[in-house]
Amino acid sequence: MFKLNIISFLLLIFSSQNFFAQEKKIEIISASSLDKDETLYPDANILRGSNSKQVHLRHDNMDIYSNNAIFFQKKNKFIAMGDVFLKQGDSLELNCDSLNYNGRIKKFFSYGKVSLINNKTKLNSNELFYDRENNIASFFNGGNIIDSLTTIQSEKGDYLLDFDKYKFRNNIVVTNPNYVIESESLDYVIGQEKTYFLESTKITGDSYEIICNRGFYNGKLKRGHFLDDATINMNERIIKGDSIFFDNEIKYASAAKNISIFDTTEKIQILGEFAEVFEKKDSAIVTINPIAVNTTEIDSLFIAADTLYSVGDKKNRIIKGLNNVKLFKKNMSGKSDFIHIDEKKGITRLMRKVLKKKELQIMSQEQINMINPILWDGNSQISGDEIVLKEDIEENKLDSLIVTNNGFIIEKDTIGLNNYNQIKGIRIFGKFFNGKIKNLMVDQNAEIIYYMYNDVNELIGIDKAVSSSIMMIMSENGIDKIRFITDPEGMLYPESFLEENEKFLEGFISRENEKINNKLDLFY
Repeated sequence: MFKLNIISFLLLIFSSQNFFAQEKKIEIISASSLDKDETLYPDANILRGSNSKQVHLRHDNMDIYSNNAIFFQKKNKFIAMGDVFLKQGDSLELNCDSLNYNGRIKKFFSYGKVSLINNKTKLNSNELFYDRENNIASFFNGGNIIDSLTTIQSEKGDYLLDFDKYKFRNNIVVTNPNYVIESESLDYVIGQEKTYFLESTKITGDSYEIICNRGFYNGKLKRGHFLDDATINMNERIIKGDSIFFDNEIKYASAAKNISIFDTTEKIQILGEFAEVFEKKDSAIVTINPIAVNTTEIDSLFIAADTLYSVGDKKNRIIKGLNNVKLFKKNMSGKSDFIHIDEKKGITRLMRKVLKKKELQIMSQEQINMINPILWDGNSQISGDEIVLKEDIEENKLDSLIVTNNGFIIEKDTIGLNNYNQIKGIRIFGKFFNGKIKNLMVDQNAEIIYYMYNDVNELIGIDKAVSSSIMMIMSENGIDKIRFITDPEGMLYPESFLEENEKFLEGFISRENEKINNKLDLFY
């Protein structure tokens, strides 16, 4: 063990001697005078320049010019002062007031109006540290770079010359004619306008604003990728997501995971897991668990579907939902295969998929009603081939509804457990009051089965009737009044007089198990 330690020590001595033997010495190329002052500068040469000649020092392909210099030959160090100019190779130049250089470790500090130029990139600072071995320039007390049309300011920064890259930290501002970036930590690739964000960052352009915690932006291509609770404000849309891609050249954005698109003028928000926004076409598409929320009313309307589209500007916007459409608001819910919302006209259409002639021939009316669009309003179930909701545009509230074909209304009797009031006809017209259906009219070939009670809730009988049209006035508990219009025919039957199948109109199907009772049901 002792012998090994001796050998290791000798190897260390030899290596150190070899290192210093290979060390290149600083050369004095020129000076107007050389003095010594052992009191002020022990073991140093004082080099002075003149009006016609500056002090010129050289070390390993680096030339330094200054008005004066303190040269520590034994330590291979010098301090250059006054109009310092440094040149290294063909591309690197530096100007400053003073420079402290250590030739052994090939590092220097420069002070006072420091300007570093490498090719077309310029770095300005009051203090700059430079590591020649690794070609890294660093500032710690404020600095900026100018790269073509881009200027970047920050408190701290590292310039990696071999990679043409800057690493900035603290209070960063990137200024370009086309955008401004504010960040706490970013990397910048010189000549390419590529910025990589590592902390909270805001990008402001002519028609957009981006906020993220991590990301990338290419200023030349005007596109980027933004992560960690990213937000893009594009004109009248606010887009949020865990991951957002943005191309300002074609006005396109895509967002993934926990996405939200909010229309600031129409107060409509669409949530989901993936979205694409085409600004030039004023359109957006959201897939993977999309939900649209209309917040213009006090009672917000929620719409879910496999896919949601928003097309057109605020004056002509169309919203479409494809497959497994569900809607919910406080007093109403519904389901359909498709939904079409025309905001300009204030019309919402709930539609089923188109059935082929062969399907219509073999399907029963009950089977068709099972897949027809449906609305639940309180205790009432309303269905048909198509349901149209009309809005009072000026008041921003529901005004009326139309069921265009195979209209069917079912209301579970609140007294009899398994009894259902039923009305069907070709068309249904409804009128809303304070967000609830107040009046309903079933038109053409209207049929009704209605359970009638006395004042003490004893069943009087079952009213079965047909009429050209039937008018109903609704209350909180369901059907309040019924009026037959034009040639009614019917009879009030005791319950025992009717067989079980006679208590149901053709096509009857209760879809109460499908009813959407809250917002959570939209996801299932």
